[in-house]
Amino acid sequence: MLGGSSSTNSKSNLEGGPFSTISIPNNCLSQTPEECGPKPYAVIPDESQFVDQQTLKLQESPENVPTGEMPRSILLACERSLVDRAPPGTRVSIIAIASMFNSSSAAGQNNKSVYLRVVGMQRENAGDGSASGSDFTSFTKAEEEAFRLLSKRSDIYTILYKSIAPSISGSYTIDIKKAMTCMLFGGSRKKLPDKMRLRGDINVLLLGDPSTAKSQFLKFMQRVAPIAVYTSGKGSSAAGLTASVIKDPRGEFYLEGGAMVLADGGIVCIDEFDKMRPADRVAIHEAMEQQTISVAKAGITTVLNSRTAVLAAANPVYGRYDDLKSASENIDLMTTILSRFDMIFLVRDVRDEDRDRAICRHVMGVHMNSRQELFSGNTMGSGSNGAGGGGSQVALSSGIVDDFGTSGVDLNNNATSPESIAENAMKVATSGGELNIPTMKKYVQYCKSRCSPRLSEEAGDVLASAYVKIRDDVRKASSSGGNNADADNQAVIPITVRQLEALVRISESLAKMRLEDEVHSEDITEALRLFRISTMAANAAGGGSSSSSLDPSSQQQQQGQNPNMPSHDDMFRAEQFLRSRLMVGTIVNKQRIMEEAAHQGYSFMVAAKAVSVMVMRGEILEKNQGRLLKRIK
Repeated sequence: MLGGSSSTNSKSNLEGGPFSTISIPNNCLSQTPEECGPKPYAVIPDESQFVDQQTLKLQESPENVPTGEMPRSILLACERSLVDRAPPGTRVSIIAIASMFNSSSAAGQNNKSVYLRVVGMQRENAGDGSASGSDFTSFTKAEEEAFRLLSKRSDIYTILYKSIAPSISGSYTIDIKKAMTCMLFGGSRKKLPDKMRLRGDINVLLLGDPSTAKSQFLKFMQRVAPIAVYTSGKGSSAAGLTASVIKDPRGEFYLEGGAMVLADGGIVCIDEFDKMRPADRVAIHEAMEQQTISVAKAGITTVLNSRTAVLAAANPVYGRYDDLKSASENIDLMTTILSRFDMIFLVRDVRDEDRDRAICRHVMGVHMNSRQELFSGNTMGSGSNGAGGGGSQVALSSGIVDDFGTSGVDLNNNATSPESIAENAMKVATSGGELNIPTMKKYVQYCKSRCSPRLSEEAGDVLASAYVKIRDDVRKASSSGGNNADADNQAVIPITVRQLEALVRISESLAKMRLEDEVHSEDITEALRLFRISTMAANAAGGGSSSSSLDPSSQQQQQGQNPNMPSHDDMFRAEQFLRSRLMVGTIVNKQRIMEEAAHQGYSFMVAAKAVSVMVMRGEILEKNQGRLLKRIK
């Protein structure tokens, strides 16, 4: 409402849309304008009517952004009931009217800018990853029939993990592929009566030597996951991963979601996780466990959803895993971040002639057959080609890029159509084989929207007993050294209640891929096996005597990856020799001690490992850049 100085009132509407200002008459509209004076009208707030208004920025989906280009965006204007319908990171479908408004540039020039005036909005997904989520992905009757038939196969678990990066070969990669299959489906999100939420997403860490296909696994997961964002730890900041506050040209502050907000309901792939600054890693602690991001900046205080699974790849602190160092020395990550990962795989590059020949045959076969397969539309690879099952411990991916820069792109445009997806799913359901990427992605969406399994009473009892036994084994391992227990015997990855919840999530994902509403005892058995060969094996690696008290399967896995690790008895005898040779206060040449140990029948690795353990324990001090050894106690 406009009020004038001569007791004349007038109604004025906001013209030009939400980005314009109200138009106030400069001259009096009464019959005697000379009595009003200049600029007689002013806005009366108490007599005016206001409506809610919100400005949003609609950005292109990360998976649709071409390589090397910035995501495109456009302004949205929401009014009345459409305000606060979509927090940052939400995927929406909108109906809007294209409009224009005058915007001023930094040079003071007036330009015409385009915006969308929203008249209807629908949220694409709620990010729940469960049957209760409002996921509006549509499935045809043919797709649903093929997916239900596929889920009833007894070997559905094998079909799914073999469809994960089939061009990557290696015996130990089988378990990594199984873990990533569980990660795609995830557990069941739960909401307790006191409004507390329990996450259902599974976090996985790949820690190991270079050239073991860690980055290729991340790239494949980015393509196969329904929602995924790939980022590198070195080029990511805390604000880029979580959320930042931006000031627009009009001087107003607004929130802009980071990678973990944009991937709400999907997977965040973080490469070079160890290269991140410690302050940036701490920033994602809340997002990995509570799955929220709290923002209190520039007068904006809010909580954003980041219901994402984290797949990270990192290298040991020395670049390569050092057998002479303990697990705590090789893994340069805090226990607070390690405990948030459900499975931690230690990827080792073991040099063996037979394994190397098997790798060469597989890689050469992939490169020689890549051109033919690429133009025949088979972009998934053969899976069983070459010597993939030849026991190789090192995985090398094909990374095929043709002359036109095409890498892993399906040249058949009809592969993503519902008919092609239903045909591929029905073919695999009846005769076996591997799922292509569009079918795999659609099947994951179908299972997450139709099924939310829960633990049965029998499965809960089995899991509780197994968790108590694992805790007891770790306690015995940490106290096996008695009074001489050192940092070598301490678990670098703590086994806490978070790991118990991780076992629940893994078992729920195994039931979800079969579209079952209840977790069975065999799911618990497989979840425990994956946990033992991943987190428990990484916890025991390089730990000396600590590995002897762990689960036998973990010890066998560790010895299979590194058969040259010294035994506990060899280490004990080598330490006794060093104590007898070095008196307290004595300074000797390290090379001379190693030669004497060799004459006594000790291998170089055992002697060097014994010296490293005694140095870390504080019995020996290294001087002159490690050339001299001094016995302290």
